[in-house]
Amino acid sequence: MVASAIVDSNVFVGLLRRGCDPVRELANWIGDGEIITCGMVRMEVERGIKSPRLRRHLGGFFDVMLYRQTTNRIWENASRMAWELDRKGLVLPSQDILIATIAKESCATVLTDDSHFAHIPGIHILKPSDVLPAWK
Repeated sequence: MVASAIVDSNVFVGLLRRGCDPVRELANWIGDGEIITCGMVRMEVERGIKSPRLRRHLGGFFDVMLYRQTTNRIWENASRMAWELDRKGLVLPSQDILIATIAKESCATVLTDDSHFAHIPGIHILKPSDVLPAWK
């Protein structure tokens, strides 16, 4: 079990595609730990939801997660990370770099099925297939 984790949007989407309730699955998984989120993850998740009822349900879950603001410091660190990765030939999506920066600043694990995060130094990654029974 992890103390805190930021859950990437692809995990929410993957659980929904499997017919699972992300709120139940993630709450069971994190146990006494904390799920961290940010505006980018919330926007990525909510923009793809067609059902107003499901959007309200997930929105309520986002409302009780530990929310990290994207401060100037976060943006500066994300910009620096993007610049450094680009110089190494690793041009990753900006939203993934932002999420990784928030994870680093929060000392949180990233729960993701996205391989981009493996290229970002200094973050701990968990695959949903390793920790979520519904993913298997």
